[in-house]
Amino acid sequence: MRPLFHPTIEDVRPEAILHALADPDRAAIFAGIMRSGCVEACSALSAIGDRVIPKSSLSNHVKVLREAGLIRSERHGVEMRNQARWAEVEARFPGLLVGIINAYASDLGGRPQAREPIEPGSRD
Repeated sequence: MRPLFHPTIEDVRPEAILHALADPDRAAIFAGIMRSGCVEACSALSAIGDRVIPKSSLSNHVKVLREAGLIRSERHGVEMRNQARWAEVEARFPGLLVGIINAYASDLGGRPQAREPIEPGSRD
């Protein structure tokens, strides 16, 4: 198997983050990873609202998020486990992710947003 590409935090670029999160499905996938802390398998992220993302599309979305530096993926047998790199990205680009995620939440009629990100593992 080919090794997975994970950019170092110094190589993460804001334009790659903006591109990755410009797609609402990828933003929802990233938010799902943030809420769960660590997802057991990519397939756990395939349901967005009332629709299911095909496996091929889901794999591509995860790849774009990974190569943008937003998540770290590890192979565990035939499964891929993903973890958000929120703290690293937030330290490099303060407020960028909070602004993007809050913009999506307000577009969806979400509650007023805090200045802090969703804590990994929280269900709120």
